[in-house]
Amino acid sequence: MTTPTDATRDTVRAYHHARFRGDAPAAARTLAETFRFRSPLTTSDDADGHLAGLDMFVSIVERVDLISELYAEDRATLVYDVHTTIPTVGVQHTAEHFRLSDGRITDIHLIFDAGPWHAVMRAIPQP
Repeated sequence: MTTPTDATRDTVRAYHHARFRGDAPAAARTLAETFRFRSPLTTSDDADGHLAGLDMFVSIVERVDLISELYAEDRATLVYDVHTTIPTVGVQHTAEHFRLSDGRITDIHLIFDAGPWHAVMRAIPQP
């Protein structure tokens, strides 16, 4: 029998795996119509805005080591290390908190030390 916590785990894992594969359509399918993303570097109030830079981000990821997964009926937290190809960033220690409603992710709050990313962000040409 599938419990609400199992459903939360399945949704969050599907999002996490799709995101780090660079599969924006699969990641978007896990997100609710009303969605908000917050991180130290960016915020977005919709799935398209959140996933817009996914290809660029995934291109600098060597691997992701999942450290911990915590699940409840309407929320989850993942703790993981993102190993990047950028020497000044190296390994990004990350916590990601999710809120869900009706089996879809409504809110993601990404927590990490943004300090090493400031020089990287300044080097990206702005439109």
